[in-house]
Amino acid sequence: MALLVLSLVQLMDVLDGTIINIALPSAQAELGFTQDNREWLVTGYALTYGSLLLFGGRLADRFGRLRLLFVGLTGFAVSSAVGGAATSFEMLLSARIGQGLFAAALAPAALSLVSVTFANNPSERGKAFAVFGAVSGMGGAIGLTAGGVLTDQLSWRWCLYINVAIAAVAVLGTLLFVRDRGGVPGDSSSRSIDFAGAVLIAGGLGGIVFGLGNSAVDGWEAPATWLPVLGGGLLIAAFVAREMRAEHPLMPLSVILDRNRGAAYLGIAISGVGSFAVFLYLSYFLQQALGYSATAAGFAFLPFAGALVIGAGISGSALLPRFGPRPIIPAGCLASAASLLLLTRINLDTEYVTGVLPAILLAGFGTGLIFGSAQNVATSGVASSRSGVASALVNTMQQVGGAIGLALFTYVSATATDRYLSGHGGQQAQALAALASYHAVFWVAIGVFVVGAVITAATFRSGTIDLNEEAAPAH
Repeated sequence: MALLVLSLVQLMDVLDGTIINIALPSAQAELGFTQDNREWLVTGYALTYGSLLLFGGRLADRFGRLRLLFVGLTGFAVSSAVGGAATSFEMLLSARIGQGLFAAALAPAALSLVSVTFANNPSERGKAFAVFGAVSGMGGAIGLTAGGVLTDQLSWRWCLYINVAIAAVAVLGTLLFVRDRGGVPGDSSSRSIDFAGAVLIAGGLGGIVFGLGNSAVDGWEAPATWLPVLGGGLLIAAFVAREMRAEHPLMPLSVILDRNRGAAYLGIAISGVGSFAVFLYLSYFLQQALGYSATAAGFAFLPFAGALVIGAGISGSALLPRFGPRPIIPAGCLASAASLLLLTRINLDTEYVTGVLPAILLAGFGTGLIFGSAQNVATSGVASSRSGVASALVNTMQQVGGAIGLALFTYVSATATDRYLSGHGGQQAQALAALASYHAVFWVAIGVFVVGAVITAATFRSGTIDLNEEAAPAH
């Protein structure tokens, strides 16, 4: 029951990332804000969430995971209610920033609670992370479907109000079933917070997310793109230098420098980058080339969720305990690459069942292989006093991976479109240019996943993983 409740929390967190994208055009029409302002509703959330995740994980270690979960759920519900009732752009933007703030608290708290709840039983832990990983991966597909249905049948406002209902159920379930088995750490190191480090990492991650987001609109040559990215990189370098010297670091480097955990974080980031191509550009293809409505496009992605559940179940509960992560996560990357290879063959006459569905199923299975194991490995071997930070890094890698995917594929798509139009004309030129841009994005994403498979195969240690949560040193 605890796992069910915590998975519901994760579903709400992941769901919000895609469900709001379906709602924004309708919100723009009703509230009358500009296209640039619409982008800020996405960027404002991403900036707040991505930059504060590590600090949120540290607060969970400091004040207790359960306490931070309650704070996050309550704040997220209130922010969602304000957003649903918004009468102006400023009110909606404030609500989105509030959602990002409280999501940065609840996301690492939920994942670390799963980790400490199933810390001492490898078999149950594998099954738990298979479920949790499946929810993490399929939330995007469910969000597309739910967003289309709610917007078309009710109102864009219900894409925000639904979080209030989910949070209410999660709060009740947490009160009844969830216990912080790791307790509130009592050592002085876990009760100290490196505020200077928190400012550095928040500024660094915020700068990178902001700059990459600008690249989608302004291009890579614009100062609004490269200056924040450069500044963010310098702040992160300063953060790492500080953490090497700090007596009580915000992020003990041992958490991420362990080979298995580092490779798991990398696998999560690569999946965040590559999966962006499937969700965004395949959604464009379904709606713009095949004429699907938003609701129909959302339902078209539901098989992705089913295949992901199967992949995560096999990965987390059957394969990981026997073989360890080294063969599994690279296999997930290769399966995802193979799905994109199928998508390079789509054209304006492609049928969904024969041309799209096989790729969606393979992509879901590959993502399940990655998430079913990676989240488990990323939080294994970490002392309970560091589980919040280790869990926050999982969400941080997903967030940064998504930002990189948005920037990279927007650039590739725009370049491929311009190249096609410069050499072709005719009535179907725009449609064929869009198709050429999708193919270019899919080929680049294939490269991302293949490189990810090679790097993770080389980085992971052979054999099974150590699930003793006290295995890692405190610093």
